[in-house]
Amino acid sequence: MDFIIDKLTKSIEEISTGISNATLILPLKLDDLLGLIWQFDWVVELEQESHFVYKLVTINNPNIIQGLICLERKPDHIYIHLLESSAFNKGSQKQFLGVAGNLVAYACKQSFHFGNDGNVSFIAKEQLIDHYEKSIGAFHFGNRRMIINTNAAKKLVNQYFNS
Repeated sequence: MDFIIDKLTKSIEEISTGISNATLILPLKLDDLLGLIWQFDWVVELEQESHFVYKLVTINNPNIIQGLICLERKPDHIYIHLLESSAFNKGSQKQFLGVAGNLVAYACKQSFHFGNDGNVSFIAKEQLIDHYEKSIGAFHFGNRRMIINTNAAKKLVNQYFNS
């Protein structure tokens, strides 16, 4: 994983105005990807039977995808395979803050929903381990595996979904 948690926001925040935009997280459909360029091959993720791929959109503009996440339900946690912000939400010219945080919070919410106490895991790039520890309260479990435990998950879910 190489997503950056730029800011923990309420929903996602438009940089130019500072206004929070309410969001929806919906299952991704193959048609949603037509004409869009992504870093990862999301079609491959959609084809995996055990993978669940979701898109983050704003309520005011549900046809524009802000970011994507691929999750897998494990017996005791949710595993994040991939997470990607849309091209216009990356770099110094990004339009919205909080996209990655919103998607990670959704993974935590799913973990609570399935009775896994908010536990989420993912594999981080070595240089981002410290970033994930500080920004979302994940802890380094060994090698490059990161774990978001119940307490950190509660904070993220409350941040994004209890408005």
